[in-house]
Amino acid sequence: MMDIHHILRKLPHRYPLLLVDRVLEFEKDKRIKALKNVSINEPFFMGHFPARPVMPGVLMLEALAQTAALLSFESMGAEPGDDTVVYFVGIDGARFKRVVEPGDQLILEATIDRHKGGIYKYRTRASVDGVTAVEAELMCTMRKVA
Repeated sequence: MMDIHHILRKLPHRYPLLLVDRVLEFEKDKRIKALKNVSINEPFFMGHFPARPVMPGVLMLEALAQTAALLSFESMGAEPGDDTVVYFVGIDGARFKRVVEPGDQLILEATIDRHKGGIYKYRTRASVDGVTAVEAELMCTMRKVA
């Protein structure tokens, strides 16, 4: 549905912090489903943890936030400029239920729960092989920066 070239036009993130590889499904103003291929070559695995590599939970939440940002930007038909940033304003109910390891395909899902006053609230879930790894409600806003 949306390849890496399209994602690079929509998100300001770049290596090593771009955490969405492909969008699989998209419904304007409703929902998105994307994927992140988790590779042993990820720089965070050198320190988290060398003996048993595990993707940090905070990066799984970041991947979900990037997926949610793609949903909003694509729904608006907008491409962020160098002066637009999407910020977290809240994370509620985050629950980590499964470790994510090298070789996993992390499926990222976000649904717009509501949008009011420039703040978007999303219900999000990341899973591997149909098993939930993390779920959370994320709140984000877009801001112009100088």
